Amino acid sequence: MNGFKKFLLRGNVVDLAIAVVIGAAFGAIVAAFVAAFITPLVGVVTGASGDVSDRSFTLAGVEFPYGLFLQALISFLLVATVIYFLVLQPVNRLMERYKTEPEVQSTTKQCPECLSNIPQAATRCAFCTVQQVAGPAPPPPPPPPIQPAAPDQPPTTQAP
Repeated sequence: MNGFKKFLLRGNVVDLAIAVVIGAAFGAIVAAFVAAFITPLVGVVTGASGDVSDRSFTLAGVEFPYGLFLQALISFLLVATVIYFLVLQPVNRLMERYKTEPEVQSTTKQCPECLSNIPQAATRCAFCTVQQVAGPAPPPPPPPPIQPAAPDQPPTTQAP
């Protein structure tokens, strides 16, 4: 029982519980706002008289209340927009600003033959068994210089 008590009192669990309660309350506020203001406005704009949430159609004797779905969709979009712009973006900017650790350098490299990720220190690819070069590939040798030729002869290259 002591371990369960420690688990519940850890910061992450308590923070998550608070976030769920606040999120549910915020969702209820947004749903009420959409039902009271947005859905009737959508009905006025689309030419319907009043609340769109009452709209439905019947097919083969079954009623489909598409107005309720439209109201729930608008509520979801409002909640997602508020969370993205007022929570997620500011938190990401703060995390980026106060970042204390340098970027982690990769401990792997890509095999030039099979393009698999292998450890930096590998001398042979574990997947295709191609011998790996110790460092970066050396640049290709420069082309041999072109020797000027007499006007009646083609140009020649000098062997290195």
